[in-house]
Amino acid sequence: MRKLLLLLLAGAFVVSVASVSFAGDAQTVNGWIADSKCGVKGANAGAAECTKKCIKAGASPVVVTDADQKVLTVDNPEALKEHYGEHVAVTGHIDGGKIHVDSVAAL
Repeated sequence: MRKLLLLLLAGAFVVSVASVSFAGDAQTVNGWIADSKCGVKGANAGAAECTKKCIKAGASPVVVTDADQKVLTVDNPEALKEHYGEHVAVTGHIDGGKIHVDSVAAL
C-alpha cells in the first residue's frame, strides 16, 4: 500500500512538472514599449522621451500591442530596458494581461 501511494505521488509530480513546462507556446506581438503611467497615449514615436522619463521616475514599462491597443504588464521589465519608447516585436508568454518577455527586436 505504501509503495502504491509513493508511486501515485511520483506520477502526480511528473504530470504537474510536464504541464508547467508546456503551459503555453511563446507568442510574438508587435507594439510599442510605453510606460504604465501613459499606457496607450505613449504608444507612438513622439512619446519616446516621455516614456524614458516616466520609467526613470518609477513607472513600469508596458507593451501596447498594435493589433488591439491592449496594454500588457511585463513580468521581467529588465528585458525591455534597451527599448523604451521603441516600436518592437516582443516574443514571450502571454497570460491574460501579462507577458513574460523572451526576446525583443526593434521594428
